Formats: sequence, C-alpha cells, structure tokens
Amino acid sequence: MLRDSFRKDLRQYTMIGALIAIWLIFSFTTDGVFISPRNISNLFLQTVSVAIVACGMVLIIVTGNIDLSVGSVAGFCGAVGAVLQVKYGWGTSATILAVLISGLVIGAWHGFWIAWKKVPPFIVTLASMLAFRGAILGVTGGSTISPLDESFKAIGSSYLPQLFVKGGGFNDFSALFAAICIALFIWFEVKKRMKKAKYGFHLPSAGMDTIRITLLSLVIAAVFSVMIFNEGIPYAVILLIVIALLLTFLGERTVFGRRLYAIGGNADAAMLSGISIRHNITALFMIHGMVVALTGIVMTARLNAATTSAGINMELDAIAAAVIGGASLMGGEGTIMGALIGALIMSSLDNGMSLMNIDITYQYVIKGLILLVAVWADISMRQRRV
Repeated sequence: MLRDSFRKDLRQYTMIGALIAIWLIFSFTTDGVFISPRNISNLFLQTVSVAIVACGMVLIIVTGNIDLSVGSVAGFCGAVGAVLQVKYGWGTSATILAVLISGLVIGAWHGFWIAWKKVPPFIVTLASMLAFRGAILGVTGGSTISPLDESFKAIGSSYLPQLFVKGGGFNDFSALFAAICIALFIWFEVKKRMKKAKYGFHLPSAGMDTIRITLLSLVIAAVFSVMIFNEGIPYAVILLIVIALLLTFLGERTVFGRRLYAIGGNADAAMLSGISIRHNITALFMIHGMVVALTGIVMTARLNAATTSAGINMELDAIAAAVIGGASLMGGEGTIMGALIGALIMSSLDNGMSLMNIDITYQYVIKGLILLVAVWADISMRQRRV
C-alpha cells in the first residue's frame, strides 16, 4: 500500500526535486542573486498570475479538455476592468464584480459550444484566443489604459501591513498569518490521519508521518519567511492560496469534482452512470472563466495598467504548469498542488534565465522543449501502467 502511494505521488516528488535543482543551478550561475530574499519574494509575486490560471486549467485538463484562450481572455477582462475604472470612474468593488461576470459569461459561451454543440475545445478556445485578442484592441483603442485606483492596484502589488513592529525588515502580520497557516496544515493532516485510522485504512507509522508533517511544515515556514523578512506577504499570494484551497476542495471533496474526474477518466462510463456531461462541463467552464477573469484583475493591478499585449503566451505557461505538475492531457489525472509546483517551475525558469541575460529566443525554445518532455513523460508513464 505504501509503495503504491509513493508511486502515485512519484511525479510530484520528482517535480519538487526538479524545482530545487533549478533553484540551485540559478543560484550558482547568478552568484547568489537568484536565491536572495528580494528576488525570491518577487518570484512568488510573479508566479501568482500563471499559478491562478493554472489551477483552473488543471480541472479543464482533468476532464480531457483544453483552453487556449486564457491569455487573451485574462487580458480582455483586465482591460474591461481598467476601462471601467479609468474612463467611467467605477469603484473597485463594482469593477471586480463586473469583470468576474464577464469571465462567467465567456466561460458559459465556451461551455455552450463545447458541451452542447460538440465543437472540439481546441477549436472553440483557439477561436476565442484570436477573437479576444482583437477585443482587447477594441476595448483599449490600441493604447495603454492607466492609472488605476489605489485600492484596485493594491490587489496586485501591496503587502500585508505591519501590526505592531514598525520597520526592521520584519512583517509581524505576515508572521502571524504564516503561523496560522502552518497550524491549520498540521491540524488538517492529523485529522486526516485520524479519519483514515477510523475507517481501517493502512497508514504509515506515526513516526514517519510526524517526520513528513514536520518537514512539510518547515518548507512552508521557509517559503513564508522569505516574504516575512522582505516586505511581507503580498495580497496576491494570499488570493492565490485562497483560490488553490477552494479549487482543491471543489475537485477532491465535492460530488461535482468527483464527476469531473470520472468524465476525464471515461466519459462513456460516466454518462452511463447518470452523470450529465453537458451540465458539468458547462459549469466547469463557467467557474474557469471566473478564475481567468480573476487572473486578469491581478495581472492588471500588478502592472497598474491594461496593455494590448497583456496575457500573450500565458496559455503556454498555464498548460505547461498543469502538465509538469502531473495533469494528464488524456484526462482523469491532475492536482491543484501539482499545478502550483509547475507554475513555480515555469516562473523560476523565466526569472533565472532573465537574470542570466539569456536571449529571449532561447528562453522560448527551452520552455517549449520542457513542455514537450513533460507530455512525453506523461504518455510514457501511462504506457507503463497499462
């Protein structure tokens, strides 16, 4: 049982090892600049946009579908928000609501063509990728829209404030938030073990589980510490954590989520068991549309502007992050945690290669090859299990 569990998580362990190796290589090649607290903190902030959309992409890929439009849709939704604020004077709350509704409608549009009209998702989302790239030009008039309200800009570029300690390179509010997160993680892990023991599941020894939980807690503490001793935890990172937790709960703890995995594993069997593929796929694309719209909000807020080039190539990073993190393009497999690791790998590559002043031409080549190898690894692992 333990060996099967290890094999199941082998790819995720491999990706964590790959991430550590990438960080070590870039730390050496950049004379320690890459691993500096300031750069790592900025790296986490840069990862947020891709990570959020990758979390939604995982659930899309789990059902055997794909979305090539995420970059254009995120750019369009961000442009809508910027126009509403700059040209029409809308407040932040109303703007966010309007952008999320826009994402919901776009997701429903995709679901209609894919689930009800049976048009392949590749074609539907490719059409949207082109259409919304043009819509961005139409909404912005081909120019940059800025500046945005301070409250809107804070979503993408501000940090948790200090509570008591002023200055000194230590953010006490962020430290408190990190402590709460670690305590909740330990509590949920212990609760999960107790629940498995109650129903007679085979479990590793208490000592092994204690070591695992302790090591993971230390990793979480180390990640938060980088931000705590810099400027603090960005609001965007907190938003990513919330989205990841919500989508993890949706995918693993709800009937709807289990149906998505069933559809991706075997659509015919799912249909024969009474699952409505049309309704579930439509609902999924609507949720995904709001996630992409939220990505557009974060991206626009971080730049403090809506640009015509916003979101270009984001679909490559999102799909690569999901696949690298363990999602199978054949459907039926994938986790939100894996997508987060994959997004961090992609952002680390971008950040490290930029610090090394590697030509953009080679950056695209390297990222493309990594995606190719990730898909090949997925296919190879599936063939071994057959």
